[in-house]
Amino acid sequence: MSVSNLSRIGAIVFGLSLALYAHPTFGQAGDPWPVKNKIVGKNGKKSEDVSGIACTTQQNFPRSCLVIDDNLQDAQFVKVKDGELVAESTIKLIDNKFGDEPLELDGEGVAFSREFYYVMGSHGHPRDKKGKLDPTKDAEQIKARIAASSQIVRFRAAVEDGAAAETERTANLRKIIAAEPSLTPFMDQRLEKNGLTIEGIAVKDDATLFAGFRGPVLDNNRAVVLSVPIDALFSGAATQHKMFRLALGEGRGVRDLAGFEAGILILAGPVADGPGAYAVYAWDGESENVKLLSELTQFAPERKPEGLLPLDKSGTGLRMIVVFDGDKEGAPTPVTVPFP
Repeated sequence: MSVSNLSRIGAIVFGLSLALYAHPTFGQAGDPWPVKNKIVGKNGKKSEDVSGIACTTQQNFPRSCLVIDDNLQDAQFVKVKDGELVAESTIKLIDNKFGDEPLELDGEGVAFSREFYYVMGSHGHPRDKKGKLDPTKDAEQIKARIAASSQIVRFRAAVEDGAAAETERTANLRKIIAAEPSLTPFMDQRLEKNGLTIEGIAVKDDATLFAGFRGPVLDNNRAVVLSVPIDALFSGAATQHKMFRLALGEGRGVRDLAGFEAGILILAGPVADGPGAYAVYAWDGESENVKLLSELTQFAPERKPEGLLPLDKSGTGLRMIVVFDGDKEGAPTPVTVPFP
């Protein structure tokens, strides 16, 4: 075989290798994408608690996007390129305090619609893995922290271009939850007791906001999603809503929601802490029928997928980024799943 033919074969093999790296096949994950600059976390260090990401467009690169760390009062703009994230400026979302202590939003999800970013607070009891919060002695602090996290914040995406940020906040979702008899027993309860906490947000048709609940998981292993008209939610004019009970697998609630095309992607994961099984579902946002796209068995059970970012659809499926709570800067990792 001639040297020129060997060179051609080598070039073809190299090209195929690059293609496989850029677009992993079903059940595989590519290497985490590097992050330029720094996604900021607690105490100004690199974030290890990235919990959500959304972009202003679902097409092409680079994309203007927003990420959140659930330990902060801020969110951060990023540019998503095909193979890299570039961290940019931060934006203040809330200013709640208990005494002199700033209280976190416990931001758990991000969505974009009609010029606005939406950031969802957890609406739940503060995390207290070591049991330091006494329900009686620390009642006022717990109340203040729940109030700080029981907010949805929105602002125009144009602020990333240097315009003044005008954030709008609403606590009306908490009132809507309190009006739902099947959810009220779980309000303000610890997560380890199947307490109420929200980890997903999506907006459909520029008009309806969906809140996905990690907990509670109701009888018959049903995860909860509430839909509320955005205008009613921010005006407080009504408490109308619709509640969906979705079968996402045993002991699994919603870890993230992401709008894609005419529907919604659901990242499902264990309601409890600790190792567990995660999966991605497709949902129409109208019925209680969901379609399993893929179990995320390619990741170690102790890792915690916390956010989804759809990238693009091709003949090989839907490529998306998964970000992880507990990994530095979210370890944004490309995954390709089958997509109808």
